[in-house]
Amino acid sequence: MKVSITSGKAEGPSKLNAFDNALLDAGIGDVNLIKVSSIIPTGAEIVELPQFPAGKMVNTVLSYVSSSREGDQLCAVIVVAISDELGCVVEHGGINQDPEKVKGEALDMVNSMMQIRGLEIKDIIIKCQEHQVKNQGAAIAAVVYLE
Repeated sequence: MKVSITSGKAEGPSKLNAFDNALLDAGIGDVNLIKVSSIIPTGAEIVELPQFPAGKMVNTVLSYVSSSREGDQLCAVIVVAISDELGCVVEHGGINQDPEKVKGEALDMVNSMMQIRGLEIKDIIIKCQEHQVKNQGAAIAAVVYLE
């Protein structure tokens, strides 16, 4: 299996439009996202996000944050921990929080997931998307499962 890690941010006239625009910014706006839990199969390869045909069903772990308060600082985080056996993903986010704190909380959670499974972490990947709200903003970060 192959997976991609992507992120996006945007403004929009409504919460839904800001979310949709952030998905477009991340390259996953014209597909149907299927929420999956946070396990990456053994031997998965992390690759660049391909272009998808419109309407494709795509399995995704998604971190999403939005706000309509001007000046709010959004932070959407995805953390991937890889072992020889499998990988774990944590999605996390925050509003008006130090991005390093949000990333640290997500890192703590993924470390716990790996520890409870008795897995040794070989690699950690952190993707953080920040956005300062102008009117109605959204930030997303995602792991996209490919065929």
